[in-house]
Parts: sequence; C-alpha cells; structure tokens
Amino acid sequence: MKRLTKRQMRVFAVGQLGWSMLSGIISAWFVTFYLPTQSDIEGGAQQYIVPGLVIGGFLTILGLITALSRVFDAVTDPLIASMSDRSKNKRGRRIPFMQKAAIPLSAVTVLLFCAPVEAISSTNIIWISVFIVLFYLFMTMYCTPYNALISEFGKTQDDRMYISTAISLTFFAGTMLAYTPFVFAGMLREAYGFAWSYRICFIVLAVIACICMMIPTFALKEKEFVDTKPSETNMFKSLGATFRNGSFRTFVGSDIMYWVGLTLFQTGLPFFVKVSMKIDESFTMYFLGGMTVLSACFYPIVSGLVKKFGKKKLVITGFLGLALAYVIATLIGILGTAENPGLLGIGSVPGVYFGIAICVIAAFPMALLGIIPQSIVADVAEADGIVTGENREGMFFAARTFAMKFGQSLAMLIFTSLAIIGTTQNTNSNDITASVLGMTIVGVVAVVFCVLGAIILGFYNEKKVMATIDTKNSPMEEASSNEEAPAETAEEAPAETAEEAPAETAEEAPVETAEEAPVETAEEVPVETAEEAPVETAEEAPVETAEEAPTEEQPTVEEIEQEVMAITEEPVEEPREDEEDSGRILKFPDDEEGELKK
Repeated sequence: MKRLTKRQMRVFAVGQLGWSMLSGIISAWFVTFYLPTQSDIEGGAQQYIVPGLVIGGFLTILGLITALSRVFDAVTDPLIASMSDRSKNKRGRRIPFMQKAAIPLSAVTVLLFCAPVEAISSTNIIWISVFIVLFYLFMTMYCTPYNALISEFGKTQDDRMYISTAISLTFFAGTMLAYTPFVFAGMLREAYGFAWSYRICFIVLAVIACICMMIPTFALKEKEFVDTKPSETNMFKSLGATFRNGSFRTFVGSDIMYWVGLTLFQTGLPFFVKVSMKIDESFTMYFLGGMTVLSACFYPIVSGLVKKFGKKKLVITGFLGLALAYVIATLIGILGTAENPGLLGIGSVPGVYFGIAICVIAAFPMALLGIIPQSIVADVAEADGIVTGENREGMFFAARTFAMKFGQSLAMLIFTSLAIIGTTQNTNSNDITASVLGMTIVGVVAVVFCVLGAIILGFYNEKKVMATIDTKNSPMEEASSNEEAPAETAEEAPAETAEEAPAETAEEAPVETAEEAPVETAEEVPVETAEEAPVETAEEAPVETAEEAPTEEQPTVEEIEQEVMAITEEPVEEPREDEEDSGRILKFPDDEEGELKK
C-alpha cells in the first residue's frame, strides 16, 4: 500500500480545521449566547431559556440539556465506530462516513443558535435539546472515522507524530477562528442586532468548516493507503474488548481530565477577561490567538522531545503546565487587578498582564497536549491489533471521542453551576451573570482536574505498548535473515574462511578434519575441489541430494539448527601426522561408496 506524503498529511489535517471550528463555536458560544451577562442584555442580548439554578437549586437548564445530550452521545459513539470498523464499502471504511456527516454537521451548528421564539419559552428548550443532540451525532459520524485514519494513515511512528502535529495545529487554528465573532459581531451589531450579528458569523464559519471537512474526503483515496480487514465483532463485544485493554482505560481516564481542563479554559476565558480582569472582551481573541501562535512555535520540537523523553512524561508535563496557568487565573480573582479589586482588594497589576502571563505559560503545555494524546491512542490501537489480530481503530478513537465529549459536557456543567456562585443578583432572574468568586472557584477546580490527569497517566504502561509495536516485524525480519545466510556461494565466501560457513563455526568444523567433510554442502566445497570433482559427486555425497542443493531450495531455520546439532554431537578426531601437511582434502570418483581420499 502507498504511504502518505507530507503534503497529503497536511491535506488530511485540513479536515480537523473544519470540525474544530464547529466544536470551538459550541465551546466558546453555547453558554455565552444562551446565558448572556448583564452587559450583554443591556446591549440587546435576548434571553431564550430560563436562567439560574432552577434544577435542584444547583443545576441550570442549559447544563441539564448538555448533560442529557451526552447520554445519547454515549450510545452513538460506539455505534458509529462499530459501523465504521465493520464497513465493507468499496471506497473504504472511513471516508464515506465523513462525507455524509460534513454538511449536516455544519448546518446543525448554525441552527442550534436559531431558537425560534424571541423570548423565554419552553419551545426554545426543546429546539436547543434536539439540535445539540444532532450536533453530537453528526460530530461523531465525522470525527470517529477521521480519527481512526490517524492510525491507519500513520504507518510509522514518524508519520503519526507528523499527522498528530498537523492536526493539532489545525485544531488550534480552527478554535481561534471560532473566537473571531468577538471582533466581527461588534461590527455587525448595529445593522443586524445582537443575535444576528453572531449568527452571521456562525454561518460564515460553518460554510468554511464544511469545505475544509470535505477536502480530504475527495483529495485522498482511502483504499490506496489502507488495506485492513473489516472487523466481524459486533458493537458490544468490540466495545468490551476495547475497555478490557488496561493501557487504554488508564489513558481514557487521564484524557477526560484533559478535556475538562481544556474546555474550562476555552469556555471560561471570555469570563476571566470580562469578569475577573474587567477588560474588553475583544482581548479574548487576542489572548487565544497569541497563545496559538506561540504554541505553534513549539510544534517542531515536540517530535524530537518524544524521541528523547517518551510520550508519557511529556503529557504529564503538559498537565502540570496547564495547571500552573490556572493558578495564575485563580490569583486574578483572589489578588485582583488594577481594574478589579478582587476578593482581597490588593490588586495593582493591569489585567492584560495577567492575560499575557496565562497565555505564555499555557502555550507549551497546549502544544504537548494537542499533539501527543492522539498519537498515544494510535499506539494503543496498533498494539491491541497486533495482540488480538483485529483492526478496531474506529472503536478506540470512538472511546477517545466519547472521553472528549464527556469531558467537555462535564466542564460545561461545572462551569455553568460554579461561575455564578457568589453573584450579587437574584439567581432566578434574567440578569444572572458570572461572579469573581465563581470564576475563582472555577480556576481552583480546573487545577484539581489537571493534577488528577497527570496522576492517572502515571499508571500508563508506555514501555509495554511500544515493545509490542516494536516486535511487530521482528519475527519476519529474523526469519528473513536466517534464510538468507545459507545462500552464499563459494565465490562469495572463500573456502578458507570457516566463519562464513552458514551452518557451522570455525570451532565446529575445522577445514582440516577429514571426518567432517561429508557434512559440508556443495557450496562449502572449495572452488578447486569443485573443478576437480566429476559431476556425479553431488549425487554420491552421503549427506545431501541434488534436490537439497541450496541453489534450488533454501534450508529452513529448523533444518540448519538440526544440522548444527548433528555436527556438534559427532566426535572430532585429531588429524594423523601424515595428514597435517596435506594441504587440502579432495574427493575422487574411484570409489562407489564416495569415500574421501587424500
């Protein structure tokens, strides 16, 4: 099968640019759009659903909608993965799913923000609930097959790291583009109103995302690069087998912590800017853009660091680095800034400086966490395939996708419930907004999740996984090497060099020992002997027949080992005095028994 060129790997990464834009829209705007701050309400923002902690006194309606959508998502992830793994489509197991999902995913993303009633209404709750479920369904249909191709397209570790690096870059680029409405919506607000100023931005982004997602499905022919046997295992058995893999269970537990931390960062950044730092919300895009560019500068060195330190240590480093960034975000609310006194009222540093510090500290961890985890999943999937003989990359990446979406939903549930703690407004009113205390608590919780992710990943057995992959081709290479050794001819190995004899060493068969001569093959007979020996000698040789000649059929490793054992078991007699200076041993055809004479 063909191997992807670097250019084709970059084309493949364009697909991630598309879906990460749509995912970024949900992460950055879902809460912001449907839970506007007081200043947004004064600027024309509309309330579409009842705000506040109305579910049990601790849960928002928006948080409940998100949580329930994940229950549905928990079923669709393994279902789509199983359908993809078992697919026998002539165009491949992955590309057809991606093509069918791209357009609906883009359309649903826009419709999610188009609640039909311009007021608080139960109809809007139903609308949002339906379209958030559809969003996750079509996201799964695209992302699960797409991520499975990382393992199948990445035929070597270098290929996987290159692909992981490329898609990490496009992921952050897509996420940054998802934040552009912070800038452009303000330009459109006067002409189109608050809601439509954002909807127009979402429409433009969705069209661009759709084109990006479709590009790899037409530019790359899956069957030219992938030749895997469709899985015959049903969904439940495949899912069970996936989670029986101890290395994968450990990774998934750590990965959930990562997605909670990352989503809290993406969702909380606008609120840290507006509420904690008390600066203009447009700085959100500047901070995120600066962090993305700086993070991209570290991408070229990640592959080299992986070769030197391994993936596990670097991911743990990334967790701890992200935790440090959250410590800075937490200190904003505690110490305060020049614009906002904070909880202690001792702040004097401008909030912009805190924002810059957060982005600089988070840049390198984001590079590590954006590139390496995808490669780890590909490693685990390949190692499992070697052990079980089944190609279930789709199911492994479906489980990872579920971990991503579960982590995101858990983060949004945490954020919407904690961010409003300590608010001075009525938590049942329409003007609810995040508070400094709530954002400080969010920062502390984010630190805890990042540290937990590092601790859990510490139990991942990277050496075992990589050893399994490294031994994949070892038996074939060893057998090939053993089979090639006896093929040397007399011309390639001079008769006087005992070390080059394929079946025996110098100690096992000295050239001068007459008794050991019958064991030698036709190729081991010195060139001079072959010239003096008549043709029928090969037939008269007691050890091998013409059919056994290595020029016609290579001996197996087992035959060579048996021959060596037979040689080593034969007694070696000391040469007679009249043979010591004989020069060499020749075989003459004057004896029908094929005896050796000087």
